[in-house]
Amino acid sequence: MDPIRLPGLHVRPHRFSLPLDPARPDGRRIEVFARELRAAAHAEEHRPYLVFLQGGPGFGSPRPQSNSGWFAKATERYHILLLDQRGTGNSTPITARSLAAIGDAEAQADYLSHFRMDRIVDDCEAIRAQLCPGEAWAVLGQSFGGFCATHYLSAHPEGLREVYITGGLPPLSASAEQIYERTFAQLERKNAEYFARYPEDRTRLDALADYLDANEVILPGGDRLSTRRLQQLGIELGMSDGFETIHHLLEMPFVDGPDGHEPSYPFLRAIENALHFDTNPIYALLHEGCYTQGAASNWAAARVLEDLPAFGPDARPLLFSGEMIYPWQFEEYGELRPLREAAQLLAVKEDWPMLYDCAALARNEVPVAAAVYANDLYVDRDYSLETADAIGSCRAWLTSEFEHNGLRADGPAVLGHLFDLVHGER
Repeated sequence: MDPIRLPGLHVRPHRFSLPLDPARPDGRRIEVFARELRAAAHAEEHRPYLVFLQGGPGFGSPRPQSNSGWFAKATERYHILLLDQRGTGNSTPITARSLAAIGDAEAQADYLSHFRMDRIVDDCEAIRAQLCPGEAWAVLGQSFGGFCATHYLSAHPEGLREVYITGGLPPLSASAEQIYERTFAQLERKNAEYFARYPEDRTRLDALADYLDANEVILPGGDRLSTRRLQQLGIELGMSDGFETIHHLLEMPFVDGPDGHEPSYPFLRAIENALHFDTNPIYALLHEGCYTQGAASNWAAARVLEDLPAFGPDARPLLFSGEMIYPWQFEEYGELRPLREAAQLLAVKEDWPMLYDCAALARNEVPVAAAVYANDLYVDRDYSLETADAIGSCRAWLTSEFEHNGLRADGPAVLGHLFDLVHGER
């Protein structure tokens, strides 16, 4: 297939037929999609690949428009492979309807158990054997993609030449409860910073929550907008533009309608568009499962929340919540409702495989550079630094200049710094 030409880029799509479970190569198969990006000026050169592992879980890779942002920096050294991780984007996507075709809740949970970091890395190795046999490649892992990259170092270091991680050095042994305790502490700080910047939003948010408690407000897609769903806008608080995203929403909630003062349609549509738990169900189904090793999560975030009444939907002043997943979402999000039994089975699953081999990581010789964001809401700084110390040949860059989305906000600066760390220029 001839490449698609975009400004400064040649783009070639790839599709790979791979086993759902590598241990059963003759069993069910899935398709994994990737886009290869080459700088137009160097499209015919032989260069190593840089595989991008997207944050999530459950989100497809970026859709390129031009050779700009971090693409431009990466294509100075590499050809890029944008991988739609299994179940996302164009890779045999997971939806409520596709899971219904798998079978009952038990069959769905079994199927979903093959969509964590270990299986994503297995896909990478199978693709590498087809795309560049005998050659190691580099990996760039953003957020959850960094968790994948760390598993890659642990399980298949022979496939790697360099690893770059941005906001994604995972805790190697902490429980889901311990992780969420720190996340809620960070979330409390982010709430304080937000309302210090926009103090008028304190009154706006509480008034909106009171209205939602007293009235049934239906979103354009048919779900009810509850106060606890409103709180989930706090998932944006860890992004460089997140405060403004939330503030601009809260500026426009009410209009005069036939039934009096009520939330506007643009506001309700914006709320619906801002939250992706139902459009990207892997995130809701496997978020806690990506922290568990040899143990069940048992709805860890919900259990931690029981001891934090300040984050409850009845609290005033109301606080934003964050990325955490709760059982009630599988009732209130209509698209997730058919998956509630599978979600419960995944929450009580105890035999999750181990994800990180600490001995293998300690003797690692693959050059690793990791950006650790000092104020990261989603990936705890101290856990990340502990992990950096536990990985051989790893150089950590602790910075307060960027939020969790530093790669998107200023990709050339972030990636350039990591390149310098690996290639000896810092």
